[in-house]
Amino acid sequence: VRLVESGGGLVQAGGSLRLSCAASEQPFSSYTMGWFRQAPGKEREFVSAVTWSGIGGDYADSVKDRFTISRNNAKNTIYLQMTNLQPEDTAVYYCAATLRGGRPVLRHEYDSWGQGTQVTVSS
Repeated sequence: VRLVESGGGLVQAGGSLRLSCAASEQPFSSYTMGWFRQAPGKEREFVSAVTWSGIGGDYADSVKDRFTISRNNAKNTIYLQMTNLQPEDTAVYYCAATLRGGRPVLRHEYDSWGQGTQVTVSS
C-alpha cells in the first residue's frame, strides 16, 4: 500500500498541528495504521496506532493526552491531531500500515511506510 503524509510544518511550543496520511490501497479498512517519528540522531519510535474500526487508539506515554489518532475509511485517510506541541516533539513523522491484528507498536510489525513529514516545534 502506498502512503503519503502531509500536514507537517513549523509551530511554536504550545501550538497544534494535524497530520494526514492518505493510502492508495483498497480495502483500506483492512489495515491497522500507525504513526512513528524519528528525531535527528535517534531511533524511529512508536507514536500511535489505530485498528480498522478507528475506535480507540494506542499511544506512547510521551504523547498521551496530547495527540489523538483517528481514521476515515471512506477517505482512505488517517489523522494525527497534535496539541500542546513541545520542542521534543520535533521529528519526521511517518505513517505505517500493517495487516496484523491489534495495535502493533514495533517497527518490524509494519509492512508499508510513507516518506515522512517534518514537524518542527520552536521554543
